[in-house]
Amino acid sequence: MSKVIEGLHYAESHEWVKVEGEIAVIGISDYAQHALGDIVYVDMPEVGDEVTAGEDFGAVESVKAASDLFCPVSGEVVEINEALEESPEKINEDAYSTWIIKVKMSDPSEVNALLDAATYTKLCENE
Repeated sequence: MSKVIEGLHYAESHEWVKVEGEIAVIGISDYAQHALGDIVYVDMPEVGDEVTAGEDFGAVESVKAASDLFCPVSGEVVEINEALEESPEKINEDAYSTWIIKVKMSDPSEVNALLDAATYTKLCENE
């Protein structure tokens, strides 16, 4: 069973969001990294890029497959996790402490449309 962390917001596409003021810290869930297998590459946007909720912002490639990353919120990319360029496997080691991008949200209320931990756990159990 994959772990789900209380207090995070989850997208149905398996990204998580931690809200820090007006910044959304975004990564992929433990469920997603398990499904992908060994991650070998993370395609990330550039700092300054605009992202839109529900649209893709990059991809995660594993030995099994490539999977698009969908942004749970809209805004401007203010930071990317450069450590993933050298060590993408960090996501497999700890999906919740390994963020991918940080976004300054243009509409913080968008997180209200995301799933809480209990709802996300049910979603994963039904897949």
